[in-house]
Amino acid sequence: MNAATARILNALGLLGLCMVLIVAFVDQIVLGDLPCPLCILQRVGFVGATFGLALNVKFGPRPSHYAVVILSAFFGALVSTRQTLLHIAPGTGTYGDAIMGLHFYTWALVVYVAIILGCAIMLLFDRQFFGLAEPAHGQSQSQGGLSRSGAATFGLAMVALAALLALGNGVSTVLECAAGLCPDNPVAYQLLPGLQLPQH
Repeated sequence: MNAATARILNALGLLGLCMVLIVAFVDQIVLGDLPCPLCILQRVGFVGATFGLALNVKFGPRPSHYAVVILSAFFGALVSTRQTLLHIAPGTGTYGDAIMGLHFYTWALVVYVAIILGCAIMLLFDRQFFGLAEPAHGQSQSQGGLSRSGAATFGLAMVALAALLALGNGVSTVLECAAGLCPDNPVAYQLLPGLQLPQH
């Protein structure tokens, strides 16, 4: 696996994590399911993982960039494990909506484990760290049917989307928690007290 292929795979991983954050935003904005403090910390873990992947896409794959992803995912996994354990005993209740029988915090743990495993597998391919070789004169610049410029455009689009979602999460957290502690069971945005949330 060379650096160009690794960049494409990192961009696809970035797309996957962006989809996770988009689903969380849809649940929050459309269904009015505000994130609890542990939920917000799990989003921080996802944003940190997108940052590491974005570094790989923008500057090329580096072990240190994968380390950022793994450390962020490990942090998120600890938080989601705590929240899962809080609700695992019968009668303790749950928080938020469920998708296919599992709540968001349980799905988050599954995704975090997949992120760590995926990065560990990617680290097995040393050739990606040797740099992006320029193609010889007349040699095709395609990579798996995708031109180098097309791959770069896709990668930068994913970086921009991840940055937009990180900003959105930051703004959302400030609106929900204001300058103090986030409520354990949020029912309204503290900075938007008159906003009526959807009922579900």
